[in-house]
Amino acid sequence: MAVKAKPKAKPKKAVKKIVKKAAPAKKAPAMTCEVCGYRVIVDEAYGCVEEHVLLCCNQPMTKS
Repeated sequence: MAVKAKPKAKPKKAVKKIVKKAAPAKKAPAMTCEVCGYRVIVDEAYGCVEEHVLLCCNQPMTKS
């Protein structure tokens, strides 16, 4: 019996991996209570022309 020789395997080509970088996160506007430290993050624009005041502990919250 004759032993059959295996055909030579073709060398595999190097595969480049595509790495997608995430877009830089946008900072959402945040308001902080100076009395108790409660923090509110605004995640959606309302589109109102005038600025509204958020109250906590009967004090207006400040932008942080």
